[in-house]
Amino acid sequence: MREIEARPTSRLEERVRANDDIKLIPYLMAGYPDHGRSIEQGLAYARIGAAAIEVGIPYSDPLADGPVVQRAGQAALAGGTTLQSALQVAAAVAEGGAPVVLMTYVNPILAFDERRFAAEAARAGVAGVIIPDLPADEAQPLAGWIRSAGLDTIFLVAPTSADSRIAGIAEQSSGFVYCVALKGVTGARTELAPGLAQLLGRVRRATNLPVATGFGISRPEHLRSLRGHADAAVVASALLDRVHRGEDPVELAEELLAACR
Repeated sequence: MREIEARPTSRLEERVRANDDIKLIPYLMAGYPDHGRSIEQGLAYARIGAAAIEVGIPYSDPLADGPVVQRAGQAALAGGTTLQSALQVAAAVAEGGAPVVLMTYVNPILAFDERRFAAEAARAGVAGVIIPDLPADEAQPLAGWIRSAGLDTIFLVAPTSADSRIAGIAEQSSGFVYCVALKGVTGARTELAPGLAQLLGRVRRATNLPVATGFGISRPEHLRSLRGHADAAVVASALLDRVHRGEDPVELAEELLAACR
């Protein structure tokens, strides 16, 4: 196995690395159900002990998102949420103390201007950025602007990724590497995909970075089964579904956190 190059450790990396547990990264959609309440969700997630918080920027063509996240994004756009106001949500949530990771797509960044996006995200206190439709080997110059602003670039590994591609993705990543738990789009599932533990093991062998996983994670037993395999788990659709039904997503986040320890 090739030697893995050491690199400086970011605050995000320190926060999401497992320490005899598994860390929780809850997701919220900026502007959903409205601007103020999306901020309240993020601050509540920080208060209860989330390792980091993923803030989604709504987009009209979210290729990686399942129906629950799409519905939240459409509602946020209909309510007037823009990339600029999403950055305001991120800045307010970052005041809660947990690192904020933006999840967005390439086109909104290009329309906003990539250098401006990187600079304003940094000013908002953002720690890292996930761009699902930006392959690691085609990420320049955008990834360079993001890194030059002091933000982590977090790339996704798919269940179909070959070992050579995993190595390349890990090399371009910082903060953590995001393993997609299943083939397809986001959405709560009753069971984790078979082969996930093997995928996480392959990624661990390719990097010293923490390894997070998401897409389909929704239950306390999912978190318990990931201990020893992943450093962190991202939960999105299950929380957003609570918001849609008028229920408190923080209660579910607390249940999931209890299973992390």
